[in-house]
Amino acid sequence: MELTEEIIQSMEVGMVFKDYNGRISSMDFHKTSSYLVTASDDESIRLYDVPSGTCLKTINSKKYGVDLVCFTCHQTTVIYSSKNGWDESLRLLSLHDNKYLRYFKGHHDSFSSRKECFISGSLDRTVLLWDQRIEKCQGLLRVQGRPAISYDEQGLIFAIAFGGYIRLFDARKYEKGPFDIFSVGGDTSDANVVKFSNDGRLMLLTTMEGHVHVLDAFRGTLLSTHNVMPVSSGSTLEASFSPEGMFIISGSGDGSVYAWNVRTGKEV
Repeated sequence: MELTEEIIQSMEVGMVFKDYNGRISSMDFHKTSSYLVTASDDESIRLYDVPSGTCLKTINSKKYGVDLVCFTCHQTTVIYSSKNGWDESLRLLSLHDNKYLRYFKGHHDSFSSRKECFISGSLDRTVLLWDQRIEKCQGLLRVQGRPAISYDEQGLIFAIAFGGYIRLFDARKYEKGPFDIFSVGGDTSDANVVKFSNDGRLMLLTTMEGHVHVLDAFRGTLLSTHNVMPVSSGSTLEASFSPEGMFIISGSGDGSVYAWNVRTGKEV
């Protein structure tokens, strides 16, 4: 079914997961299955089946806490970051049997996964490159600000955003530096998230000032900027492309959800 403005305007709450009423710090939908994984303030990870609204499994992480979580390419394997303030590690966890498969020491602030690889960024202004099959990081980049990071859909290119610019790297030749640098129009506030559309033609960047920038991923042209209420300190302004890249959905500091048409730049 093609997503249209009329469909978005008619959307309403269709499913409520009632097993937990507290704050959800992060969530991720698996790309090819019906699963949703969440990380919550009660130091637990929950796996849901979306069509049925069923919580399939709850896994506690009382020792380390849990802040960010995302699926790998496998629907029952996730990477998650700790939240206890003393353990700067990422963990590869099998939800199937609740076993740690790998520990990745060095970062816990942000990460992006594609296939068997992922990258992580930290407040210490470093970006680390990892292979899920190896505990030691495979590469290190030093940057000049708090980085937001993301792979493209193919895992061939990754983006690092900070200080009002997005830098693009070839994942196979990252040590040569960025092959392109895009400006986001003078917005130098801290970057929150940077993402590619599924077809790789577009990028978005959210910042702490409540801006959602949309760019052409090939030319770096700033196509539009949308403004929402900034989120509180320590939170992240999340935004995503719709699957076909025609719309952007964004959260806001006032609890609202916004949708914009990418082609027209207008709010839906």
